[in-house]
Amino acid sequence: MNMSAANTHWVTPVSLAGKHVQLEPLARDHAKALGAAASDGDIWKLWYTAVPAPDQAETYIETALAQREIGKAMAFVVKDAAGDVVGSTRFGNIDGDNRRVEIGWTWYAARVQRTALNTEAKLLLLTHAFETLGAIAVEFRTSWFNHRSRTAIARLGAKQDGVLRNHMIMPDGTRRDTVVFSIIDSEWPAVRKHLQYKLDEQAART
Repeated sequence: MNMSAANTHWVTPVSLAGKHVQLEPLARDHAKALGAAASDGDIWKLWYTAVPAPDQAETYIETALAQREIGKAMAFVVKDAAGDVVGSTRFGNIDGDNRRVEIGWTWYAARVQRTALNTEAKLLLLTHAFETLGAIAVEFRTSWFNHRSRTAIARLGAKQDGVLRNHMIMPDGTRRDTVVFSIIDSEWPAVRKHLQYKLDEQAART
């Protein structure tokens, strides 16, 4: 399988749905709702994340669509059970030849953070990656300073691979150290069971 064929298969737009969350391919008509979601809690002001400012949602979407066009990423809009847009996530750093993909660029409106929505979203994405795409490894990356994200990734069952020093130059000129985690295919059955347990437990509390 050549690189273009592999990547084209992996970035085929797909919708994923559960009881608490819906993931749909990000589109231009999501701009207004996406900007409103970023305003909830002013999460776009966190300097170590890539959440778009409310008035930059259109540019954010155009960049994501350009990445999809060349087979490097597949972005989703995240909706809650009522169908309201509450954030975004994506498959990125797609490597079809080596059957590896990253789940990241994830952010949520403040009102749905630390809820069953995120757990179910990760369960849907990981299930698709391992059981539909046939991934042998799924990565997660985050800023060294994003301690909440690092803790959340570890709670999924991912293991830390290491730290990429001076990995990225941020828009403000600072240099980001990136912490890399992964889940490999042999670990997936146990991780899936763990996530389903967490999801059931969270749902029971709501």
